[in-house]
Amino acid sequence: MFVSRRNLKVLSAALFAALVATAVSCGVGQQPSQGGGGGGGPAKICMMPKLVGIPYFNASEEGAEEAAKELDVELVYDGPTEAKAALQSQMIEQFIQQQCGAITVAANDPNALAPAMKKAGDAGIATGAWDADVAPEARDVFVNQATFQAIGYELVDVMAAQTDGKGKFLVVTGSLTAPNQVAWLKEMRERMKEKYPEMEISSVEPGEEDLQLGIDITKNYLRANPDTAGVFGITSVALPGAAEAVEQAGLEGEVAVTGLSTPNEMKPYLESGAVEEFVLWNPVDLGYLAVHVANAQIEDKMPKSGTFEAGRLGKVEVIAEDEVLLGPPLVFSKENINDYDF
Repeated sequence: MFVSRRNLKVLSAALFAALVATAVSCGVGQQPSQGGGGGGGPAKICMMPKLVGIPYFNASEEGAEEAAKELDVELVYDGPTEAKAALQSQMIEQFIQQQCGAITVAANDPNALAPAMKKAGDAGIATGAWDADVAPEARDVFVNQATFQAIGYELVDVMAAQTDGKGKFLVVTGSLTAPNQVAWLKEMRERMKEKYPEMEISSVEPGEEDLQLGIDITKNYLRANPDTAGVFGITSVALPGAAEAVEQAGLEGEVAVTGLSTPNEMKPYLESGAVEEFVLWNPVDLGYLAVHVANAQIEDKMPKSGTFEAGRLGKVEVIAEDEVLLGPPLVFSKENINDYDF
């Protein structure tokens, strides 16, 4: 409501008080709601991958957009062009200013992102992580693609089947601080210790989500350590880099390669014989689930236990008060790779 300065002079004190009360009740002068649906519009979900521009996170974006359309929410899907936590923290600050109803991130470093995520929570924004967790005290919920144990164990089992459960191995990772990769490595070592005592991880090298760097690291390591039985590439960029290095060195069938990546990236290496099997989940489904969870947070409908109804995925498991699980990992080979397109 607008009242001119001239008309104010002739209003009685009582009428003026009534006008103020009416203005307050209509929301004049109040801060916009952080709930993302201010003014009756759609909820706004801000979703951040570790970095943009690689096939894995492009697939996650596809699923996220599918869910946003289904739920009639506004989706902002954006991230840095490099897998750096400092850049993610800056973008979280920007998300806060954009009045997001929910912010969910795939963390490059769980602790480095914590201050910005806590700030988002203090502003009344629903906070979450997906793919790679933030420090638990800095977010409300984590959408996990599969348990860390399931992924770590599967990776080792696939490699053991190709190397008779023995040998020394190189691991090419994304970064040494990425929480999911740190957790998978822990479980991989546990699996080796318990079931394959003759298997040993000799070195863990960060490929920084750079394909050429992953190729160079693998080639140089194999040149210096010709007794290496196999290479794990445990990111969607590290695995094709490791496979390419083995292929360029003419070591297909001699040095086993497995890890985590997308089917479309790995098809050429299955065909060449550089890779027999590799592991992943469906990143399209992961992005889809993350948006469903964020929307449930905004609507205050996120259960603390049991199951969660997530659109076409049906019921997914809530395995803790703050963790939603997509499901078990998949093993890809020549036999099933053409069943997937991402």
